[in-house]
Amino acid sequence: MSDCCPINLPLMEDNITREDNEQVIAFLRTMPRLTQSAQVRAFEEEWSAWLGVRHSIFVNSGASANLVTLAALRHLHGPGEVIVPTLTWVSDIAATLQNGFAPVFVDIDPRHLGMAEEQVLAKLGPKTRAVFVTYVQGFNCLTARLLAELAARGIPLIEDVCESHGATFQGRRLGSFGLASNFSYYFAHHMSTIEGGMICTHDDRFHQAVRMLRSHGMVREAPSAALRAEYARANPELNPDFIFAHPGYNCRNTEIGAVFGRSQLKRLDANNRRRQENFALFLSLLDPAKYRTDFAVEGSCNYAFALVIRQPDLAFRGRLEAALHQAGVEFRRGSSGGGNQLRQPYLKGVVPDGCWRQFPEVEHIHHFGYYVGNFPSLEAERIRQLCALLNGLE
Repeated sequence: MSDCCPINLPLMEDNITREDNEQVIAFLRTMPRLTQSAQVRAFEEEWSAWLGVRHSIFVNSGASANLVTLAALRHLHGPGEVIVPTLTWVSDIAATLQNGFAPVFVDIDPRHLGMAEEQVLAKLGPKTRAVFVTYVQGFNCLTARLLAELAARGIPLIEDVCESHGATFQGRRLGSFGLASNFSYYFAHHMSTIEGGMICTHDDRFHQAVRMLRSHGMVREAPSAALRAEYARANPELNPDFIFAHPGYNCRNTEIGAVFGRSQLKRLDANNRRRQENFALFLSLLDPAKYRTDFAVEGSCNYAFALVIRQPDLAFRGRLEAALHQAGVEFRRGSSGGGNQLRQPYLKGVVPDGCWRQFPEVEHIHHFGYYVGNFPSLEAERIRQLCALLNGLE
């Protein structure tokens, strides 16, 4: 099939449109300031309204959102442990380590690829400073039980929503539940600001810390006049414009990125509906004897097709990958972040050697799980061709 009719399916067709570029061109013609200014503030306000949170802080990447969020957590809650998934992007774990937290890993639930609830609950303890969930590929992994237990214990929830813009739980958008949430606007995600990310929170104190940490730890970045005055009184020998409360970073984004974000946000909901329709069609056509199709899709908004071989069969895996290559279908094995993070070199010396063996569900995804492109311009016919190719493999 692929010899005569290649599918030619990339992971993403460019989601920056001519309309977006024209918005940027019109903006540039006004000879504006290009560093962080009015467009950034407007994008932050519009994103907060869309998500349903009080505060949003635009940064230069989703990885920076992780880094600054964990730095604010350390500042406000002190050192300790952070419960993290074994299936996630490297920056979640890197930010945990870089801020002096001890990562506590849990396995995944195969129905949504996020952290298994029972394992999270079993590992909560007096040293737990946060539970850092990743909504893998647009699936929800929250439960009412988990939220209630975290609230009862006073343990913050941090949400990595980098792959899941618009996904929901109980009618609320993911990213509006925790102390903080992180989004990415990288090229391959639901929307793009070229590079970029967002930190979101309902908490005023957390918001103040993040604003300062984003910009070198400078107190003048804090929205609260009372807080700025407090630091000035406590440090009379310092210029009030140059008081550094925390050892922060420069993670600011630009006005150009914000113009792209404001333009793309207008069509995000419509694009997400197309992704949801695409994924429903994909699962309806896929052979459940060969591939997992029983995902927990309620509330999901998948930026990619989750393709998981049902049985651990290396020979079948080889035939599948060869067929996809031949048909021009781009894919990533191991799903988000390349599979089981515990196998990665950066964790050598941090976790015991061979501890990846204790996590069988993520191990299956590591070896037999993939994602394939799902984007709003993807035609139903190409989805049918893809499923026909996959179902025809023996």
